[in-house]
Amino acid sequence: MLRFILSFFGGLFTLITLSVLVIALSIGAVFWVYGRDLPSHQSLAQYSPPTISRIYSARGRIIDEFARERRLFTPAEDIPDLVKQAFISAEDKNFYTHSGYDARGIASAVFEAVRSRGRNVRGASTITQQVMKNFLLSGDRRIERKIKEIILATRIEETLSKEDILELYLNEIFLGQNSYGVTAAAQTYFNKTLPELAPHEAAFLAAMPKAPSDYHPVREKARLRDRRNFVLREMFENGYISEATYKAEADLPVRSVQQGDFQSYQAELPPRDYFTDEIRRQLSRDFGEEEFFSGGLSVRATVDPEMQTIATHALRSRLEEYDRNKGKWRGTGKSIPQEALKDEEAWRAALSETDVARDIDLDGTWYPAVILDIADQQMRIGIEGVAPDADTPHVIPRKDIAWLPGDFFETFEVGEVVHVRRVTDDEGNFANWSVRQVPEAQGGFMAMDVNTGRVIAMQGGFSYQDSVFNRATQARRQPGSSFKPFVYASALDSGYSPATIVVDAPIEIDTPDGVWRPRNSSNKYYGPTPLRTGIEHSRNLMTIRLAQEVGMDVIADYAERFGVYQDMDTYLANALGSEETTLYNMVAAYAMFANGGERVEPTLVDRVQDRYGNTVYRHDRRACVDCDDPDLPPGQPPRVISTRERVMNAITAYQLTSMMKGVVDRGTAAGAISLPVPVAGKTGTTNDARDAWFIGFTSNMVAGCYIGFDQPRGLGHGAYGSTMCGPVFQEFMTEAIKKFGGGPFRVPPGGHFLKIDRYTGARLPDDASGEQVVAEYFRDGEEPVFGITYDGGFAMGSNLLLFEQGDGTRAEQTDKEVTTSTGRKATVGPKANFGTISSGGLY
Repeated sequence: MLRFILSFFGGLFTLITLSVLVIALSIGAVFWVYGRDLPSHQSLAQYSPPTISRIYSARGRIIDEFARERRLFTPAEDIPDLVKQAFISAEDKNFYTHSGYDARGIASAVFEAVRSRGRNVRGASTITQQVMKNFLLSGDRRIERKIKEIILATRIEETLSKEDILELYLNEIFLGQNSYGVTAAAQTYFNKTLPELAPHEAAFLAAMPKAPSDYHPVREKARLRDRRNFVLREMFENGYISEATYKAEADLPVRSVQQGDFQSYQAELPPRDYFTDEIRRQLSRDFGEEEFFSGGLSVRATVDPEMQTIATHALRSRLEEYDRNKGKWRGTGKSIPQEALKDEEAWRAALSETDVARDIDLDGTWYPAVILDIADQQMRIGIEGVAPDADTPHVIPRKDIAWLPGDFFETFEVGEVVHVRRVTDDEGNFANWSVRQVPEAQGGFMAMDVNTGRVIAMQGGFSYQDSVFNRATQARRQPGSSFKPFVYASALDSGYSPATIVVDAPIEIDTPDGVWRPRNSSNKYYGPTPLRTGIEHSRNLMTIRLAQEVGMDVIADYAERFGVYQDMDTYLANALGSEETTLYNMVAAYAMFANGGERVEPTLVDRVQDRYGNTVYRHDRRACVDCDDPDLPPGQPPRVISTRERVMNAITAYQLTSMMKGVVDRGTAAGAISLPVPVAGKTGTTNDARDAWFIGFTSNMVAGCYIGFDQPRGLGHGAYGSTMCGPVFQEFMTEAIKKFGGGPFRVPPGGHFLKIDRYTGARLPDDASGEQVVAEYFRDGEEPVFGITYDGGFAMGSNLLLFEQGDGTRAEQTDKEVTTSTGRKATVGPKANFGTISSGGLY
């Protein structure tokens, strides 16, 4: 009997031993199979999580941020213990004691799944396992993934410390509202830093990893509070907070930015605009989109926020003025269903979801509004973000639409979404609400430092939220006469002078499309005329003849050297600016006229640093010789050595600048620009006024404007570069000069001044004075030749009456009696015309 009992227990022991051995071998085999091809866990030691790239103004203020995953990386030592304890209590209370996985937790989860027959499957992952899942594995709920989690968790526990693992977890975890990591989540939900969080707020965040969408602070507020209080109770039971603290914190209501309890961090940022979006576009090209959106770059922008505001206002006000003068209502094209208008809560909800621009500030903020009722003398509106009892009555008076041809009934419809702004009286008190619309005509503006290339302001349209297309950098338009300075520059560098005479008379050119007959804007012609007068009054016919003389291949080379074009076609019509380019290129090119002919690259960015603070890009690469010299005398600036390439002769640059100054002083821009410092520039108006330009500069600042319809068509009668863009330039530069100053244009060495008659090009005595006298700068050693006239080789056989240079009236065709130098009387015949002047190349 005893032998049987011993044999039985011996067999049982053997069976158990073999079973345990088989199970152990099976488990070992499973772990060996799944552990062979796992990703390397050691890469986590060098892991750099995707983080926000931020753009700062020149003064160091955050003006925009870009990220696919909104994350602000925070080292473990900078994360308060309270936050760590909240997440450990919520997710893994044995975190500091287990070896990567919690066997008891896994067994409990398996038992619960079996007991509920699969209806209640809950996770049993430790924080370490969650790190493995988030970084190296997928998020599916298969047993294979769990096994891999455990294997990797045990491995990572041998590689990283608990604090390192916690750092990875608290920076990587998704916590809702596009917030990744605890720092970004604290800012998103409370607009606070981590040290500012109270226990109930830390517990709020710790409630989120389970399922952020299930604990939305507005839609699932009660459920979130229960989960938050559960975390607080766990913190109390784990000894992290006292019972009194637990009870006090659990009694507090759930508060968040989303409920309006705190101001959003985004409210402190200006609305995204064309400037920062262009930075995004350029840096995504230079660094790659992945690095820009996830590399945690710190970008120091060149923008001057004060001048950007002025530029935006200047362009917007001119566009709106032009639009209102047209007297046509287009509106937003959006409306709200009639049934929603009966209830304030309903129409406010519908209005908030309507896609219209909300970034317009022009003489006051523009608010989206919905038309609730229309009467004969007023129109009742509901205004987004304005309480019913604020700035009442919420009506548009009849007088406000005096600029429109029809009345309220003919022009508007109930339910239509419009823009409105406040109108105030002379004392600044509210007067009434005024209806507004985004203009159909658009434009761009840009201003930059002529010496450094730093772009201090850029506006790519009326409203970024209405249209993200940047017309300063992306719109390719015909520059028209604003291109002419490059024709004249190539001529001046080819031996011509500001006093060189070129014939201003009609031209006929045979082309594959027929005979091309270019003409002056005035439809008049003035005969032999100096180059200076030709550019001051933007003479097309002179420019064509000059381009023919110089050669379009030479002009194309100049335009490409200045960056206006990549590969310019050498058609003669392109001398009048018929080939398209961007405002960005044109403004940068004009800067080289202003700085004396040195290459300058426009930039929107001063410096870019990576997440570790290393400078990976710097725009200004000039060498500062004395910056580190401790013995530099007080008041003496350090020497800055420029290595910039020279793109044109300094004397040529000054001659051209002087001629373009004449454009502003007495030429096509004379009536539009009036500033307290010397200004040079050039207007540009294309055929049928499809594009209107003005680009001008002082001794240190260049700015340019373009206005036109996105689908090119004529701007109408009276639309010229001076009338459309001149006021924009004037408004901006008035303030820019107050801030940045300005002075006379620098005269380069190597030349001398001679007085010239600007109408005839004749040499005048040094003491000559008068309206027709101008001092031109000539190169030393080059004796200017006067009296030679160029016509570009275009023959004209007809007898053409010429116009006087001064007032544009026809010259008198009668004999005149004059007194000669000897005192005798003589008769002079009528002014020469093209029937009496032979036609040829040079004479």
